[in-house]
Amino acid sequence: MRTLTLTSILIPLLSFFIYRNFLRMPSLSTVRASNAAFSPAYTPVAIFVGGTSGIGQGMAEAFARHTKGNAHIVLVGRNRAAAEAIISTFPKPTAPGVTHEFVECDITLMKNVHRVANELRSRIPKINFLVLSPGVLTMNGRNETEEGIDRKLAVHYYGRWRFIKDLLPAVEEAHKAGEDAKVMTVLAAGHGGKIDLNDLGLKKTFSIAAAASTAPTYSDIMVNDLAARYPGISFIHSYPGLVATNILKTSDTRTIRVMNSIFSPLMRPFSYSVETSGEHQLYALLKAGPGPVRATDNGDDIGLTKNYYGDAESMKKLWEHTEEATGV
Repeated sequence: MRTLTLTSILIPLLSFFIYRNFLRMPSLSTVRASNAAFSPAYTPVAIFVGGTSGIGQGMAEAFARHTKGNAHIVLVGRNRAAAEAIISTFPKPTAPGVTHEFVECDITLMKNVHRVANELRSRIPKINFLVLSPGVLTMNGRNETEEGIDRKLAVHYYGRWRFIKDLLPAVEEAHKAGEDAKVMTVLAAGHGGKIDLNDLGLKKTFSIAAAASTAPTYSDIMVNDLAARYPGISFIHSYPGLVATNILKTSDTRTIRVMNSIFSPLMRPFSYSVETSGEHQLYALLKAGPGPVRATDNGDDIGLTKNYYGDAESMKKLWEHTEEATGV
């Protein structure tokens, strides 16, 4: 068995760092310039579910900068104080009637998602960009909500699916108006595994490893299925790479928090900052065309062949299962 040494760990990390920052295209300056060129003839509406921290925060901040604040931006999450602090940094809009706001929602409960989505639909007729990036990192076993869904899967898949399904009529209205109509879920495109069609809720075969690989696969299948059902709209599942967020620090698992205190300083040089990741993910969002997209951390589309574990049967069964599980 190979023994891990500091050298055996650092050399691959250093190679990745050099590749990512000096050899890979597009460069961060190219990405920023492309994002800055976004100048629609309409006032865009963007909803960031999970936008009060991490990658969602980075994307919302980048979007606000590049639109010079002239966009209706909604941050959906649980932390009002964090949201208000983020919104306070947005450029002040000069366009009439433009607002930046926070809407509270605990995405682990589908009844909350239904309520919030319905409230948003009642007053926002068109949505141009719907971005979903809430995350949780834990080593706890299956932890069901009162609705019978594991909390990790609720955050990484079920709650996102329900938000998308409930808000799609508003995204469709943007498409009908000839405006951008795009949905993006940020998780781990192309990093899933095979799924059990007889236990899609992982009620019988749950494990941490299964939960970690299942949500990315479900998301891969989801964007493909949604694109087939709603032609003309962009559905993106992205892999953001290693990003220096607070997800380790805020974990409910002590082991993960200890690991964070030890390894985060070592990993930071090899990680994207929240700001940089926000720019890259916004770039992937803005450049995506209609249909299904699986984007890498620098915005490239890997298509639906590499590490894709879906097919017609899994699309059908997953849709039916998810609709039932989130129907409440």
